[in-house]
Amino acid sequence: MDGPLAGPFDSLEALAEHTCELMTRQPGASSGPYGMEYCALHYFSQKEQAYYLSYLSDLGGSRPNGDKYCFIPSSLNDPSHPDALILGGDHSHPHNRRFSPRDLSAATIRYPTRIVDQGTGKVLHRQLLMLYREKNGECRAYAFDHVNRVVSALRSGAWVPIGDVPNDQGHIELRPGQDWVP
Repeated sequence: MDGPLAGPFDSLEALAEHTCELMTRQPGASSGPYGMEYCALHYFSQKEQAYYLSYLSDLGGSRPNGDKYCFIPSSLNDPSHPDALILGGDHSHPHNRRFSPRDLSAATIRYPTRIVDQGTGKVLHRQLLMLYREKNGECRAYAFDHVNRVVSALRSGAWVPIGDVPNDQGHIELRPGQDWVP
């Protein structure tokens, strides 16, 4: 399909909140160990100075150990935004609110990790977003910044750093007083 599924949004935070609601309400996206992951791309229009979400992909499955996965699209089909800068992938987790070591490993980092908006000189970081819906219906969004290797949780509309990934294997070290839930 052509064009964005969602957007424009004036901030990555607003896009992440909307994306969490959208992706975790897909069939099976919040069904625990029997569920499935959905993937997408988020991107930035230099002309509009706005963030967008691509169409969703449910291509994937389960690994022998039971871990779910989906294939994050590698390209964008949005002729209305030829100036789009792909900032990263997004995926839902049907069974837990934590990035896996695979999600945070050096193998998942998209290069270059920084992209410059040629019109404004603004430096944008590539990030992987992960989305999870709690059993009580609350949606949680997390980001892994590929530049500074920090994991953040979206809380009250702002990114709060909760952990660091100091190695290429993707093992997170939570910061003092921080956890996956507030």
